[in-house]
Amino acid sequence: MSDKINRVVLAYSGGLDTSVILQWLKDTYDCEVVTFTADLGQGEEVEPARAKAKQMGVPDEHIYIDDLREEFVRDFVFPMFRANTIYEGEYLLGTSIARPLIAKRLVEIANETGADAVSHGATGKGNDQVRFELGAYALDPGIKVIAPWREWDLLSREKLMAYAAERNIPIEQKRGKKSPFSMDANLLHISFEGGPLENPWTEPPAEMWRWSVSPEMAPNEATYVELEYEKGDIVAVDGKPMTPAQVLTHLNAVGGANGVGRLDIVENRYVGIKSRGAYETPGGTIMMKGHRAIESITLDREVAHLKDELMPRYATLIYNGYWWSPEREMLQTAIDWSQQSVNGTVRLKLYKGNVTVAGRKSPDSLFDEKIATFEDDGGAYNQADAEGFIKLNALRLRTLAQKRNS
Repeated sequence: MSDKINRVVLAYSGGLDTSVILQWLKDTYDCEVVTFTADLGQGEEVEPARAKAKQMGVPDEHIYIDDLREEFVRDFVFPMFRANTIYEGEYLLGTSIARPLIAKRLVEIANETGADAVSHGATGKGNDQVRFELGAYALDPGIKVIAPWREWDLLSREKLMAYAAERNIPIEQKRGKKSPFSMDANLLHISFEGGPLENPWTEPPAEMWRWSVSPEMAPNEATYVELEYEKGDIVAVDGKPMTPAQVLTHLNAVGGANGVGRLDIVENRYVGIKSRGAYETPGGTIMMKGHRAIESITLDREVAHLKDELMPRYATLIYNGYWWSPEREMLQTAIDWSQQSVNGTVRLKLYKGNVTVAGRKSPDSLFDEKIATFEDDGGAYNQADAEGFIKLNALRLRTLAQKRNS
C-alpha cells in the first residue's frame, strides 16, 4: 500500500468530535472522506448525519448509513449471552460488543470504496481505540488506521469548538464549555461517564437516567414476562415470535418501566485506567436472568460449571477487543455446542428493579422430580449409596488429618 492517503472511511456520528475529525482528515491528509454511520438502536435519529456530511462536502455515494440492529443482536449480543457473559462480576459489555461490528463495516466499506485507511473518534485513554483497531487489523491486516486523538493537539472541547468555528463546521448543539456526561447507546445499553461521575463517591443524579424509571417510582404491581428459548436464544416473548432486535427492544421497554437494569461500577480498562461508569441495560439484565434459568434445568452439571469457568476469560476477550481472535472463536464453538439442548420457557417476575425467576420448563429438562423429591421416590435413588461416596471423597481429608494429628 502507498503511504499516500487518498481516501479514508470515518466512523461518523455527526457530532462535534467526528465532524471536526472529518475536516481534520481533509486538512491533514488532503484526502477524500467516506462517512459511515451505524444504526445500532441508539434511540437517536441517524439521518441528520447524512445532511451534516453533505454540508461538509461529502458526496452522496460516500455517505453510508446502515441499519445494523438485527445483525448486532443476532450475531453479537445473542452469542455473547449464550455464555452468560459478565465482565468483572457486573458489566454486561454493552459498549464492548458493538465495536467489532463497527470495525467489520469500516473494513468492508473501505474495500468497497477503495479507501486506503479507516478512522475513528476514540480517544487515546479509552478501550474503544483498542477494540476498533484490533478488529480492523484482524479482518484486514494491511489496513491503515488513523486515530486523530493520538495525533492532534485538539485535546479539549474549547479547542474543538474553536477549530469548528474557524472552518465553518456546522455544530447544532452548543452546550456550553462542558457537557455533563459522555454517553454511548445501542440496543443493549446506554452508558454514562465523565462529569460528576468522575468522583466515585458521588451518586449518579436522578435526572441522568434515560431508559428506566427509578425502582422507587416503578409500579407497585409486578410484571410477568415469559421468554421462549431455542438453542440458547430467545425466539418469542409472551408467546409472540420476535426477531433478535425485536426481543431486545421489547425487553428494554418492559424492563425500563419496572426500574430494571441500572448499574454503577468502577471498571478496569485494558489500557490500565480505572474508570467509573453508569449503565442502563434493562433488556440485557432480563436476558441474563432468563438464560441462566433455562440452563439450570437443561445443562449437565459439568458442562454448566465449565462454562462458568470459561466465561471470565471470554468476557475479558470481548472487553479488551479480541472478538475476531481465534481464541474467542474457539470458545464460541464450545459455548454454541453447549446450547443444543437449551430449549424451553422461563417465566420472570419484574418488580421495582428486581428480576426473579417464577418458573422454568423444557422438553429437554434434566430435572427429574422422581429423584429430587423429598417424598418416597420408589427406589429411584438408593440413599445408602451416599455412604460409600462420602467415605471415598473423605479419604484424602482423613489421611491428611491423621498425618497432622500424629
